[in-house]
Amino acid sequence: MNDFYTIKVAEVTKETNECTSLTFDIPQELKEKFAYKQGQYLTLKAMINGEEVRRSYSLCSSPVEDKWQVAVKQIEGGLFSTYACTDIKAGDELEVLPPNGNFYTEVDTTKSKDYIVFAAGSGITPILSIIKTHLAKEPNSTFKLFYLNRTVKSIIFKEEIEALKNTYFGRFEIFYFLTKEHRDIPLLNGRFTSEKLQILASKVIDIKEVDECFICGPEEMIFLIRDELAAAGLPKEKIHYELFFTGGSDADKAKAAKIAEQKFEGTKVTIIDGGKEFHFAMDDEHDNILDGALAAGADLPFACKGGVCSTCKCKVVEGTVEMKINYALEKDEVEKGLVLSCQAVPTAENVVVDFDV
Repeated sequence: MNDFYTIKVAEVTKETNECTSLTFDIPQELKEKFAYKQGQYLTLKAMINGEEVRRSYSLCSSPVEDKWQVAVKQIEGGLFSTYACTDIKAGDELEVLPPNGNFYTEVDTTKSKDYIVFAAGSGITPILSIIKTHLAKEPNSTFKLFYLNRTVKSIIFKEEIEALKNTYFGRFEIFYFLTKEHRDIPLLNGRFTSEKLQILASKVIDIKEVDECFICGPEEMIFLIRDELAAAGLPKEKIHYELFFTGGSDADKAKAAKIAEQKFEGTKVTIIDGGKEFHFAMDDEHDNILDGALAAGADLPFACKGGVCSTCKCKVVEGTVEMKINYALEKDEVEKGLVLSCQAVPTAENVVVDFDV
């Protein structure tokens, strides 16, 4: 069962003109519950203009720092991001879910690994957590960071990144790519392209030596990098990525609409959460289990409702469902019966799902 906890904001820091970091004061008695892996995220909840708003933000801090910090980039028209960047002050309180997410690999202090990481803009947040953790706990591991931004001034955590380079000299290399400022090296001007990635894979990265790759940013960038690295010989199981947002391709939208049409009318759904059962019947207004349950009065964990964050994941115990979109769960998780309730369309007369996973 996932419960929100009222947590005080210890520090608010303006990282760039568009990005603010929030550091939380986790009480000693909650530190075990809020223990996290590098690359995981927090889900925040607040009442803004009378509306309950939830958003998930990756932790940019590392578990080795005994610190809980997220960075919020202000998005034009973004309700929560504007609130976080302009209204929240140190001493304020927010409702926070314990850390979640699968964007990590386990630390192995006995091995020497070579990592490559790609980020764009605020996609640096989980990447930074991953870098700090593995460099600190794996004494012989190395990182190459390829970081895309508009200008030098828009680079989030630039001072901290440079300090890490100095601390781990020889083990941490940085390549800044800028879209709005000219660099002397043509390769570093503009966005990632197939041509640039092919150059990186042949001249900068030793693909055969790469143990793990992490990518975080827009959907189009992630899939481009994934495909080019795979084509260069990097096994897909070594490529890990997390989407910060996605509008969905036309193909995905068409697929989602087709699956939504398969909804079994009047499905009786049983929700298991916190060891308790909640029963309801799907109505005509909602095609997925999460929205149907919320409309019926259930209190369930969720954040993005876009199939990206996995906050609403559950396990199908009885019946069948089909997901419209899945950007968050791995193939082995789906094979074990896990689904994203915000994308799960019931396709049987009776469905039982368990959120205690």
